[in-house]
Amino acid sequence: MSGIEPGAPAGLLRGALDGLVPYEPGKPVEEVQRELGLERVVKLASNEGPFGPFPAALAAIARAASELNRYPDGGCFRLRAALAEQHDVGLEEVAVCAGADAVIGCVCQASLDSGDEVVTGWPSFVTYVLDPLKLGAVPVRVPLRDDRFDLDALLDAITPRTKLVFVATPNNPTGTMTTRAELDAYFDRVPEHVLTVLDQAYFEYVDDPDYPDAIAEYAKRGRRVLVLRTFSKIFGLAGLRVGYGIGPAEVITAIGKVRRPFDVGTPAQEAALASLDDAAELARRRAVNREAMASLHTVLAAAGFAPAGPAVANFVFVEVGDAASLADALLREGVIVRPMAPFGAAGALRITAGTPDEIAVLGDALARIAGPQIESSQERALDRESP
Repeated sequence: MSGIEPGAPAGLLRGALDGLVPYEPGKPVEEVQRELGLERVVKLASNEGPFGPFPAALAAIARAASELNRYPDGGCFRLRAALAEQHDVGLEEVAVCAGADAVIGCVCQASLDSGDEVVTGWPSFVTYVLDPLKLGAVPVRVPLRDDRFDLDALLDAITPRTKLVFVATPNNPTGTMTTRAELDAYFDRVPEHVLTVLDQAYFEYVDDPDYPDAIAEYAKRGRRVLVLRTFSKIFGLAGLRVGYGIGPAEVITAIGKVRRPFDVGTPAQEAALASLDDAAELARRRAVNREAMASLHTVLAAAGFAPAGPAVANFVFVEVGDAASLADALLREGVIVRPMAPFGAAGALRITAGTPDEIAVLGDALARIAGPQIESSQERALDRESP
């Protein structure tokens, strides 16, 4: 029995945390297998790429393993220098952290005081809301329009208290993008006192000509913007946690002040460096993902579902009615998907495009539960929408 005293002294914990619900990741595959007695479980819940690290990255990780008794380069100098060269920006304009979400946390710590406001579309990435709340700041959630960020409405929501505006393109969880024309118009109107955090975590998946490279088209042209990218998705390095932001030197310096000294481990830095120059593998994975997304749409259509769209990344957002019940039914069939209640969409699921075999497993699972389960789920959704 533990001898730890229950509770905490009055006033020890910050009041801003009182109503905060911690982020709850999904259960590991192994735990689901153990609990439900399943031989195989397919995880389509976390927007991970279905492939592992690039071959050169695996070799770099192996080389780094012998030096794990040493602390990593706290400044990520070689990786920052390589990213600066790739994007033709200054070293002082690049921040590398333990994932793009760590960059979000750092820019919030660097800029937000209690009572400050941030504006974001909703539903969107929960970190845009949780990190400001941790600091006593006020997240202003602006409803999406047709499952897409409504930039005009975001602009209308800005007040003198607004410091940050988060724009995710593609948006997580809906998978939809914001066009170049929409962003051009937004940047022409956004007030000078606001820093826009433009999250392009799924940048490498998108091949729509109307989708901008925000580093080249906004950051390098002097817009007040911090652009986020990550190695967690198409590069297959989600387990190592490495992402980056490119923006004004003053913002990058402030991020460096709040970032932990050894935030990104040596294997992560070396794997990211080794992944930068393999354009052929990037193109292959992009093409494979297009095929997977088409298969995923086909499987969902066969079950009577129509995902939001057009979805341009590696996942779909689909209204199913009773999302919690359908997710549980799929779980018992060995398929993990993500209910969207934490993202502000209690009736929806987010489903990642996996390998062809994984998508086939999803299709078979939907077919086995499709009848009464899906019909009941959809009927409950219609009942809630009725006047």
